[in-house]
Amino acid sequence: MKSRAIAVGPYASVVSSPAAGSAWPFDLDLATLRGRRSAKWTAYPADILPLHVAEMDVALAGPIAATLHNAIDAFDTGYAGDPSELVMAFTGFANRRWTWEVDAEHVRLCSDVAAGVTEVLRLLVSPGDRVVLMPPVYPPFWQWIKAAQAVPVEVPLLEPDSGGRIDLARIERALASGVRVILLCHPHNPTGSVHQVDDLRVLAGLASQHGAIVLSDEIHSPLTHAGRQFHPYLSVSQAAADSGIAFHSASKAWNLAGLKCALIVTAAPMNRAVLDGLPHEMHWSVGHLGMLSSAAAYGSGEPWLKGLVHAVERNVTTLADLVTTRLPEVRFAPPQAGFLGWLDCRRLGFGVDPATIFRNDGRVALASGSDFGAPGDGHVRLNLACAPALLDEATKRMAEVVSARR
Repeated sequence: MKSRAIAVGPYASVVSSPAAGSAWPFDLDLATLRGRRSAKWTAYPADILPLHVAEMDVALAGPIAATLHNAIDAFDTGYAGDPSELVMAFTGFANRRWTWEVDAEHVRLCSDVAAGVTEVLRLLVSPGDRVVLMPPVYPPFWQWIKAAQAVPVEVPLLEPDSGGRIDLARIERALASGVRVILLCHPHNPTGSVHQVDDLRVLAGLASQHGAIVLSDEIHSPLTHAGRQFHPYLSVSQAAADSGIAFHSASKAWNLAGLKCALIVTAAPMNRAVLDGLPHEMHWSVGHLGMLSSAAAYGSGEPWLKGLVHAVERNVTTLADLVTTRLPEVRFAPPQAGFLGWLDCRRLGFGVDPATIFRNDGRVALASGSDFGAPGDGHVRLNLACAPALLDEATKRMAEVVSARR
């Protein structure tokens, strides 16, 4: 099937239609979206539907927008200053949402989770040390490990296409062989699974037994769906508090990735001492506007977040129905958190990288599953934080590709 050029006009009508977008409360017309200069809307030509990168098609939460406008009106665009307002907002949010009591003295700031994990890894490992990660998992995990001159040890999730669980037996073997650092993605990207509290407790016990550290990337945690409880790793047991360092940010839940601010959280004096070794430049790399907007998000952004999560849950149902109807050979396990859909396309016979076929033939940009490690071969990741009409159009195009290749 040849690549087809799809006019922007019909796409514009789909996006801006009030009826089609009625289940997504953040509808923005195509001109507004195309006017964005962020990665999602500039990576591909205008005839491609961009559903590949994890940024959302939303308007900012009111308290965040007001905070940013106030800063611009005051020409307040210097370096990040006193972090106490953000730290207090985050500790309050963590207590209200997860009954997790975070000691403000155990919180440090960094520009983003990537920088935070990389710098902490550099403090924990020596060149050639091994670090566990659990594919299919967020692709930069490999780069973060290599940046610290460590060696990735892959312990794939058990049955990731059914949500995925930690393979505790293989983790134990890795620790017994000398591994002393584990990278945990919680909630997991790309599957959207929220790791079970009992599994986390066992993981913490293993880490404590072997003197290992668990670095828990919890960036998607505010986006946990109804009916599922997120348990911060550091909160599940004393062993977890002693063995863990957690990474949080408002960037995913409130769509603030470009403003550059994240938090590193510990619960044990030994791990707090580790953070004392972070480079002096870490604080100065934090975006001042990111710090201000993150404080507004954690302090006043929960009503907006509640509406967003409900809208994402409706989109999950919409996507599941569309996949069942139009792409019956594709398997989709609805996520328990976040706004990413993990689609198993192996029955289509499109090889290891169906995302390239859907992009070239159907003009739909999806994340390639193979980038998430070998267990992701034959899969795609779809960003569903958009108007339902875009999901309708994307699955229609994908179905047309499948039909043409039959």
